[in-house]
Amino acid sequence: MIVDCAIYRNGRRTQGPDDFSDALDEARATGDAFLWVGMYEPSEKEFEHVSQEFGLHPLAVEDALTAHQRPKLEVYDDSLFVVLKPVLYDDEKDTVTTGELMVFIGDSFVVTVRHGEGAALAAVRKRLEQDPDVLRHGPTAVLYAVSDAVVDHYIEVAAELQGDLEELEAEVFAPDAMDTKNTAARIYAFKRQVLEFRRATSPLLQPMDRLAFGNVPFVHEHAQPFFRDVADHLAKANEYTEGLDRLLSDALAAHLAQMGVRQNDDMRKISAWAAMAAVPTMVAGIYGMNFEHMPELRQSWGYPMVVVLMVAICLGLHRMFKRRGWL
Repeated sequence: MIVDCAIYRNGRRTQGPDDFSDALDEARATGDAFLWVGMYEPSEKEFEHVSQEFGLHPLAVEDALTAHQRPKLEVYDDSLFVVLKPVLYDDEKDTVTTGELMVFIGDSFVVTVRHGEGAALAAVRKRLEQDPDVLRHGPTAVLYAVSDAVVDHYIEVAAELQGDLEELEAEVFAPDAMDTKNTAARIYAFKRQVLEFRRATSPLLQPMDRLAFGNVPFVHEHAQPFFRDVADHLAKANEYTEGLDRLLSDALAAHLAQMGVRQNDDMRKISAWAAMAAVPTMVAGIYGMNFEHMPELRQSWGYPMVVVLMVAICLGLHRMFKRRGWL
């Protein structure tokens, strides 16, 4: 559905025709205005009329309707098509969800198509309307403002992920951490969320570099410094993401190493107790054999002596294992 539709002339929002077809004709007639149409999860029938009026390329229209696209920049004869992937992070559930935001730019128009809960553009539109100097640059200003808002939120999400990762690291290296199975599962699940975040940030580097340093149609040349600023913030977000991924890999490796050390400790303890249990078992086994000439068999103190001997040997083994750190 169409969320908002407005004509902007000389950096100011103006009242125009209710029908966006007439509004587009009016914007093109004046030469110093453009039309911004915002849509949220449009149906094929709803978007068909818009695409026909604005002359959008069929491949871009298909991408905008089906969604599930990688961040990219496509240049067509009559329009520029940009795909962004906004992200949301649920701190309670430790989950990263991505939406999709498509931006069409052409002669005196901008069409934004949003999928998912993220990247509500009302705040971006309001902020732009309060800055006529930026909005005066036309559709390019809208593309910059939308890209800047999405990328700035990447950095905020990366900071939240960093905080949760520090908590997870403290749990991994806690001396009394016992639930190793649950910890490994949390590390792996967190790594999956970082991967989902990287799918939104990494592919956007090339489109932003083209907007910042290349000669892209429908993008004002004076806007390149603004897109360079967005590209710089995006590079920072990607550095955060790569750092998070490396730290998670190191935390998982450290956790597995800790599990190996604990297993070795457990095996040494089991071996030590088994060695102590073997001594009385051996002695009892020998005296349990049926033969006539058994040592101290006729002596009244024979049985207590053997018991004391077994206890002494076990205590000696226990002291030796204790000194070596096996117990």
